[in-house]
Amino acid sequence: MGEQEKLKIFDENKNQIGVASRSDVHKIGYWHEVFHCWFISNEHGMDYIYLQLRSENKKDYSNLLDITAAGHLLINETVKDGVREIKEEIGIDVAFEDLVQLGVIDYCVTKDNFIDKELANVFLYKSQNTLDDFTLQVEEVSGIVRAKFTDFTQLWFCEKDEIEISGFEVNNDGNTLKIEKYVNRDHFVPHQFSFYQEVIQKVQKQIS
Repeated sequence: MGEQEKLKIFDENKNQIGVASRSDVHKIGYWHEVFHCWFISNEHGMDYIYLQLRSENKKDYSNLLDITAAGHLLINETVKDGVREIKEEIGIDVAFEDLVQLGVIDYCVTKDNFIDKELANVFLYKSQNTLDDFTLQVEEVSGIVRAKFTDFTQLWFCEKDEIEISGFEVNNDGNTLKIEKYVNRDHFVPHQFSFYQEVIQKVQKQIS
């Protein structure tokens, strides 16, 4: 997404106060809307959560694990339009009606000259897909992995310091490589612990 694309901006009370370019949104630190979708699957009685590996070409948080599919909502888009991010980033066609709404979570991450104040419209997709079904937009996403949801939960509630992930990545030569390794919290986009914990609790209510 271009740095000059226009986003709606909001005040602390979530009232829209105007429009700004993506670069100004992050430079000045305006609240803005994003779409998040977490894929969960149940295989042989075990729940798994799917994570994307952000491309090394990404300006922000490159090479880190993140929400299955996510993106900014542009000035002319509704939350429902955010479903396009799933098809664009990971190649899975999902109807908005098949998503489970988890609510809006607001959070702020600040580093250097980057202030990310997001109103995240968070959704869950109970996926029947396998790793073979994903087609990646390699400029944005270089891999897809999954972790046991119980492990992911224990990681963010500090009951474990590392967890096992498995999946694949596409390298710069276009070759697909298998991923099987242990990761810790430093391998993830630094959303606040409270953000990860709130997502986990909302997902637990939907799958338990």
